[in-house]
Amino acid sequence: QVNTERVEVESRGVNHVEGGWPKDINPQEMEQTVRFRKKVEKDENYINTITHLGTLMEHCVKQNNAINIYEEYFGEEEMAELDDEPPSAKTINVIRDPNLTKRTATHLSWHPDTYKKLAVAYSSLEFQQNMKDMSFDSYIWDLENPNKPELVLKPTSPLVSLEYNPKDSHVLLGGCYNGQMAYWDTRRGGLPLEVSAVEVSHRDPVYGAIWLQSKTGMECFSASTDGQVLWWDIRKLSEPTETLVLDITRKGLLENALGAVALEFEPTMPTKFMVGTEQGIVVACNRKAKTPPEKITSTYSGHHGPVYALARNPFYPKIFLTVGDWTARIWSEETKESPIMRTKYHLSYLTDGCWSTVRPGVFFTTRSDGILDVWDFLFKQKDPSLSLKV
Repeated sequence: QVNTERVEVESRGVNHVEGGWPKDINPQEMEQTVRFRKKVEKDENYINTITHLGTLMEHCVKQNNAINIYEEYFGEEEMAELDDEPPSAKTINVIRDPNLTKRTATHLSWHPDTYKKLAVAYSSLEFQQNMKDMSFDSYIWDLENPNKPELVLKPTSPLVSLEYNPKDSHVLLGGCYNGQMAYWDTRRGGLPLEVSAVEVSHRDPVYGAIWLQSKTGMECFSASTDGQVLWWDIRKLSEPTETLVLDITRKGLLENALGAVALEFEPTMPTKFMVGTEQGIVVACNRKAKTPPEKITSTYSGHHGPVYALARNPFYPKIFLTVGDWTARIWSEETKESPIMRTKYHLSYLTDGCWSTVRPGVFFTTRSDGILDVWDFLFKQKDPSLSLKV
């Protein structure tokens, strides 16, 4: 690691006309330009500037000749066969909550186009904790400058979920700790453009908020531990467009509803979605069913506690991963009785999980003791291929 100076980069535009000649000189006229040049070259100011810039330039050129940053030191060595290498990973960046009182990073959302930016929702999920000096802010980070957030989002209540709009990367959707929904346009600063009214929002923290595939790109839905799934159009957050109560007895009673802690939506299956609940049951739903009870199509029960993560495999969407209690389980949509695979029981709780977007057999899980596991079940099934202490 080399102690190079940190350079802050920013883009600026300059309107440049050929050569930057004064108004009264026509750059096409050879005679005029030559005369002007001679006049300038005699100017004292010009001579001083050039000699000053010359020494600076010379220093840079010498520096460049001394250090070739593109030099290949080990060009002649043959590349070792990659197959023999044990899996490895390294930390590229650490992004810290800038506040004195540290909070949980409850949700991450990658910028849909560049993958250089990360929107992070921060909140404390501990019930009735002292909120006196606790900040409500969430942030958008630029990974190339992890010292300072690119934008500070200022919700009315701390954000539990936060998602970039896949159709318009300037727009973000947030679900708050108090159950409200809000949305931002990063071009218009850190304050939400609109927030849903408390009386029509969720009554518990919004653990899942996802954008739908729609022509307008303005529609989304949310799920909360209050047992409801609500659909919204962000242009009109005065009330949800649709409601579903997660009552698996199919009576639609809120007191029987299962609390949602994970929400899954695969854009290639626009009418289907899945909800992971506090009770360890995964509920598969079909939005386009005629009556509310028919909207709950099937349930998968296997976890002893809340389902903290729920994700379809990007390559085989009928296969999905759930993470809860001490295990991660892989299910096939057709087999409701039991998972087709599960990891061993760990000694600590599993807190989250997701699939690799480039390799169908790879998934990641995180544990409460600060370990990130990378599983590759084409490589081995009983243990993770790689465990990293974070």
